[in-house]
Amino acid sequence: MSLRTFSKKAFESIAYAGGFDSFKGVHRAQYFHEDSNGRTFLDNVIRFGSGFQDSENSNQASLFGGDSGANLPEPLIPIAEEWGNIYALNKEKEVVGIFISGHPLNDFKLEIDAFCSGSVSMLSDLEKHRGKDILLAAIISEGEHRTTRRGDPFGTIIL
Repeated sequence: MSLRTFSKKAFESIAYAGGFDSFKGVHRAQYFHEDSNGRTFLDNVIRFGSGFQDSENSNQASLFGGDSGANLPEPLIPIAEEWGNIYALNKEKEVVGIFISGHPLNDFKLEIDAFCSGSVSMLSDLEKHRGKDILLAAIISEGEHRTTRRGDPFGTIIL
């Protein structure tokens, strides 16, 4: 399969989702770091790969079995500040739809263990926990301020 089969957007999505995290010495932010020409490291890698593939496929080898002499310089891995965990996870969820490499609440495990007295699963059996104060950790992904027909305010949230 050639690099031309994949679009730049596909490579970006793979990088955002953590598909290249197994490459040692490179983190996600570096793939999107722009050089002095305004091209990202990922752009340069795609260009290098495409050029390398073209040179491999060309029939420009010399009569004595040497190569064509066209050496492509490998792109240099840029120095870039690593993304914060929540930013990286949000990008991951944006392209995949779920968190794969972690969860935003993982950074708060110590606080959750110390201060929370319940879990979201307890909400499925409210009758069992009637009258109890339950502290739980969750991410509110959506919330609405609404009003009843009688004009009383209420809200809905999605955890």
